[in-house]
Amino acid sequence: MVETDGREEQPNQSSTMKTTKIFGLITNSIFLGLGTSGGPLVMRLYFIHGGKRIWLSSFLETAGFPVMLIPLSISYIHQRCNKTTNSEKPKLISMELYLFLASAIVGILTGLDDYLYAYGVSLLPVSTFSLIQASHLSFTAVFAFLLVKQKFTAYSVNSIVLLTIAAVVLALRSSGDRPHGESTGKYIVGFLMIVAAAALYGFVLPLVELVYKKTKQHITYSLVMEIQFVMCFFATFFCAIGMIINNDFKVIPREARDYELGETKYYYVLVWSAMMWQFFFLGAIGVIFCASSLLSGIIIAVFLPVTEVLAVILYKENFEAEKGVALVLSLWGFVSYFYGEIKQEWKRNKNHRLNTEQAQCPPLSLIP
Repeated sequence: MVETDGREEQPNQSSTMKTTKIFGLITNSIFLGLGTSGGPLVMRLYFIHGGKRIWLSSFLETAGFPVMLIPLSISYIHQRCNKTTNSEKPKLISMELYLFLASAIVGILTGLDDYLYAYGVSLLPVSTFSLIQASHLSFTAVFAFLLVKQKFTAYSVNSIVLLTIAAVVLALRSSGDRPHGESTGKYIVGFLMIVAAAALYGFVLPLVELVYKKTKQHITYSLVMEIQFVMCFFATFFCAIGMIINNDFKVIPREARDYELGETKYYYVLVWSAMMWQFFFLGAIGVIFCASSLLSGIIIAVFLPVTEVLAVILYKENFEAEKGVALVLSLWGFVSYFYGEIKQEWKRNKNHRLNTEQAQCPPLSLIP
């Protein structure tokens, strides 16, 4: 009877773990979607109503990291309360030195990416930079192939080509949606900054996945939050140095007084910007933990059209024919990728079933 219970316990544990992973994936996907759409919209709100500090905006992208202390504390208390007699005593900080150093390096790269992104957002309409940002999926796919041996399919290659063409279509129209009073030169600089930010973040996502794979520590969601905390700390520190050099801290009170929406709303915008971007980063590394860096990149790309539509509705931005073509190409690229992934998953499941059936059936030579 004891043996039967032991055999039944394993499938139950496996089922529970799978359910927990699916729940985590859905939760982090929601966080990522919220940050992908909300972060750029709030950041652009800061710029269009009189905000001019690029280092401040990049600082806000990760400055909300102290909020992570709340779920980390809850996780630690939960582990202490559920500790059994023979289990290892939970640690307040479980991250080892290798993981800390790797997270710090990724954090500095993230800080640089924050600056490139904020610079681009300050010069381009939301609907434009969101379409350009869609090219990050191409970079993510390439770096995922190089760093974590992600396999390409005809559908993923087609997706990369389509997203690249979409960015080129936007580049050909460099004057149609320029903000009032902005030169063509500044528009091109903004365009190049967003492409550079997309490329760098396309490198960061697979790099995080590589860190997960190379570390000898058992990766738990609590440890993922610690990684997020360290990454955002170093990214914020990087941007804070830029703010000090640029005298941004001294200018904030004056900029708040001159802000078009009023001083109080100025600080509301800053706080909400920090919160939205924290959702983004937590969701991004959470999806990598539950699935892969490529899926994280796909979810970001999928929510970009939502951001474009919201920008047109909320900020009355123009939506020319070139943007329509770029949007169609982007959606075509997403559908191509998803279709390819579904086919691959169906093929993997079919091969798994065949292998299982062959393992269960004895060879004909052994049958009496």
